[in-house]
Amino acid sequence: MPSPDLLALAVTLKMAALTTLILLLIGTPLAWFLAKMTNRFKVIIEAIVALPLVLPPTVLGFYLLIAFSPQHLPGKIWQQATGQQLAFSFSAIVIGSVLYSLPFVVQPLQKAFEQLGDSLLEAGAMLGAGPIDRFFTIVLPLTKTSFITAASLGFAHTVGEFGVILMIGGNIPGETRVLSIALFDHVEAFDYAKAHVLAISLLIGSMILLASVYLLNLPRRITKKMS
Repeated sequence: MPSPDLLALAVTLKMAALTTLILLLIGTPLAWFLAKMTNRFKVIIEAIVALPLVLPPTVLGFYLLIAFSPQHLPGKIWQQATGQQLAFSFSAIVIGSVLYSLPFVVQPLQKAFEQLGDSLLEAGAMLGAGPIDRFFTIVLPLTKTSFITAASLGFAHTVGEFGVILMIGGNIPGETRVLSIALFDHVEAFDYAKAHVLAISLLIGSMILLASVYLLNLPRRITKKMS
């Protein structure tokens, strides 16, 4: 049987991968909508999307915990549809992670879409390309680096989450116990040897991921300076 820390690693990677996939699916159209939006409500929507950047994780976790309980509508609907409680489940920590990591995916994509401009899309439309065709043949190739950056940041931020996960998922081995909570458990038990292993692993992994993102964006930054 795998060790508790390996189980926590498996739950963490599964949660982060699923969260990143969902974030790309819902973050891409949201970022496109914001990039093309011109009215005054854009600022309000941008503020809501960016709220997790400044909102304490426990605040978001507290209100999600209330919403996910069977006594309130979201949790009640979920339980009626699945037969299982939403709070303190793997699904709960994925939903919470999507909300908490949303700006890390939306903001890089929005910036890329805004810099893209409309001239190439208009040219594609004149040549008979539909909206979906223009996205996959024009937008996606030109913003590929931003998509990789957004996915990397969303994944890394999800791996490091603690407050939201603990509030809505608790500490259930193999279900909601992730690496950040496992690290906290080791520190609380004064098992600093295992805590060091997890902490250093997370630190090295984060550094490698961030360094890869910066290296990926380096040619574009050099090109901008030269232009």
